[in-house]
Amino acid sequence: MKFVVKYFSEIAIKSKPVRRRFVARLAGNLREVLQEIDPGVRVDRQFDRLRVETALADPAAVARLVEAMRHVSGISHILEVSEFPLPPLAEIADRVLPVYAERLAGRYFAVRCKRHGSHPFTSIDVEREVGRALLARSEAAGVRLVEPDVTVGLEISKNTLFVIGQRHRGPGGYPIGSLDPVLSLISGGFDSPVASYLTMKRGMRTHFLFFNLGGRDHEIGVKEIALYLWQKYGCKQRVLFITVPFEEVVAELLGKIEDSQMGVILKRMMLRVADRLAEDLEIDALVTGECVAQVSSQTLRNLSVIDRVTNRLVLRPLIATDKEDIVRMANAIGTGEFAANMPEYCGVISVNPTTRAKLGRVEAQEKLFDMTILDRAIAGASQARIDRLADEELARSEVEVLSVPLAGSTVIDIRHPDEAGLCPLELPVPVLHIPFYELHSAVAGLASGTYMLYCGRGMMSRLHASHLQSSGRLQVKVYAP
Repeated sequence: MKFVVKYFSEIAIKSKPVRRRFVARLAGNLREVLQEIDPGVRVDRQFDRLRVETALADPAAVARLVEAMRHVSGISHILEVSEFPLPPLAEIADRVLPVYAERLAGRYFAVRCKRHGSHPFTSIDVEREVGRALLARSEAAGVRLVEPDVTVGLEISKNTLFVIGQRHRGPGGYPIGSLDPVLSLISGGFDSPVASYLTMKRGMRTHFLFFNLGGRDHEIGVKEIALYLWQKYGCKQRVLFITVPFEEVVAELLGKIEDSQMGVILKRMMLRVADRLAEDLEIDALVTGECVAQVSSQTLRNLSVIDRVTNRLVLRPLIATDKEDIVRMANAIGTGEFAANMPEYCGVISVNPTTRAKLGRVEAQEKLFDMTILDRAIAGASQARIDRLADEELARSEVEVLSVPLAGSTVIDIRHPDEAGLCPLELPVPVLHIPFYELHSAVAGLASGTYMLYCGRGMMSRLHASHLQSSGRLQVKVYAP
């Protein structure tokens, strides 16, 4: 099966050296992602497109391949194509009819053709000739050029004809890794995961920084969000997940800092830590999910005061975005369920927070803060490559990983419903379907027994298995065929 991958329009208008670099990165990212599904997949570069060829014939496997391509940044469209040597104009319909005959029955259609190269006919000539032949030789209801039921897509490139069977929209943006890396401050809410996604989509390798205010459950919840983003949109780029213990910092704020100033000062402390970690990682920009005036600490005055603690660029992709639109984006990329099932922890809640912080007053309050606590937080930070998070969690609790389901056990399929629907799990033991973002709340309703978690790649199941095992209530293992 063959695909034509059209890359994002902004890539096409780059200078030749930049375009070549971006397209090479896109081809490499696409190859990395698709080889996990089909090790023999071919990805070839051309001037204005990529060509993907797979020997897969199983519809479910092909659907997984398409779904993976749809989430690779830098792609504008994915076209499922049938490729032929260009026949004479009168014979083009012979190649088109087998692809579209069933879809045209009883429906109105239009033919759309794009050409590249020199030919003795125009694109309109092709549309008219093919449209006339399809109308005569199929059971189509007729031709409708405006808002047709079916659009018959054709592309002619020099001496090759492509009949487009299906068209899928990609995310756009730039290939991940084509731009400089960033360090994203991520929490368990709606905003910061969407902000992280947007920087990933724009081509920035996005490392994750988490300030732990809510204990072990909070940490696991945020790790699964970051892992989800990386697995679905990260193109296997090597990125870090950094955890900074911030409970002692919060305690110091509560004990020393004036109530109205705590929110702004907490954010300044976070940026101080992020700045020092970014310096060590040679990263020039930080990312936050802040949106102007969404909460009291996010007025323009307060954000200006917060940013004074760093000379690094602070990117806020959502700065002028309505909350409803942020939630809509979160649901579209799949992180909305996380936020809905995990409250965003915050240990510093001011009764009367300032909306117009004064730098002098803030700095005076910070003189009361013991900065050695911030040094200890940085020293206590832990970091790991995100693809190894699950293995580290597994090592903590010594959860057993098995390639076959145990007799008498129940397998819990924790994949996202979309992924589970593409490749249903059929086993000789009972299977429960509980998405990973609902697992924590669903555990209380499970009967005692042995449960095996399954997630496809094995990372999310390892992460959750170690956490559930440490609770001591259930016997938990990982099913990794």
